[in-house]
Amino acid sequence: MRRCWALFVLLLTGLAAHANTPLLWNQPASKQNCPPGDDAAWVDYPGGKACIRYFSAGRLQNAPVALMVFKGDRVSLITRPPQTIPANTADAQRRQAQAIMRKTGLPTVIIARPGTYGSSGNHYRRRQPEEFLALNAAVDAIKARYGIQHLILSGHSGGATAASALLAYGRRDIDCAVLTSGAWGLLERAERLRQQRGEAPAPALDGTGLPHPWDPFDHLDSIAPDPQRLILVIGNPQDRNTPFDLQMRYARALGNRGHQVQLLERPAAPPEYHDLLGNAGINAINLCPRRGHAARQ
Repeated sequence: MRRCWALFVLLLTGLAAHANTPLLWNQPASKQNCPPGDDAAWVDYPGGKACIRYFSAGRLQNAPVALMVFKGDRVSLITRPPQTIPANTADAQRRQAQAIMRKTGLPTVIIARPGTYGSSGNHYRRRQPEEFLALNAAVDAIKARYGIQHLILSGHSGGATAASALLAYGRRDIDCAVLTSGAWGLLERAERLRQQRGEAPAPALDGTGLPHPWDPFDHLDSIAPDPQRLILVIGNPQDRNTPFDLQMRYARALGNRGHQVQLLERPAAPPEYHDLLGNAGINAINLCPRRGHAARQ
């Protein structure tokens, strides 16, 4: 009996240590190194494979609706030692999911974009097709694992672009998408930012320095029609990172195609006016329809 108890304590200690181990960034996909259990999904997608980490809070099993969150770009963190990256452990990410769940009342999943917070991939290649294909496959895997019925997507900046890519894949399980300070019109945006910095023109290159970004704005006709789904595009007119007029153009194009969309302005932190104040994106989730809840009642 004492031996069994000792083994149990060792197991718990090992799990706790694993949860507080710094997550790796920009690592190749390896099934052997993809953690088993409930915080990673090994996925195959057209042209590749990935281990996508996710961090959840709340009851996901058979959830009628779950919130899935995509964070913005984290380029400034890639070259830092993992132990110096803020909130770079599974426990810290789960605490963030718990905080979001407390505000929204929804079971919540933070999905780490490729190359960040333990997900395999190369974050320098963000907005290339493989990023969005891997995330879409991970959403399918998480849904299947828990029997989740409907989704609300939330994303900020590059995370908003990722969420809008999932919309453009024609998914029919998205009840609502909350897109804050999103990047669309990617080549035009990149050229404007180069001009602001006094750099030479490179109209064929995204801000990553790569050609051929997968721009959800170019795939609007692939969004599945759904008169009940709401898409919220939220930003600040002074945004110096993702120009607000491009956000407006994206919202207007959605409306012209018959989608239910709202464009909202919110305060943002100077001098970039890109990060919205007061948890604007999370608070806006309360505007979303929750058909899954209605179906359960």
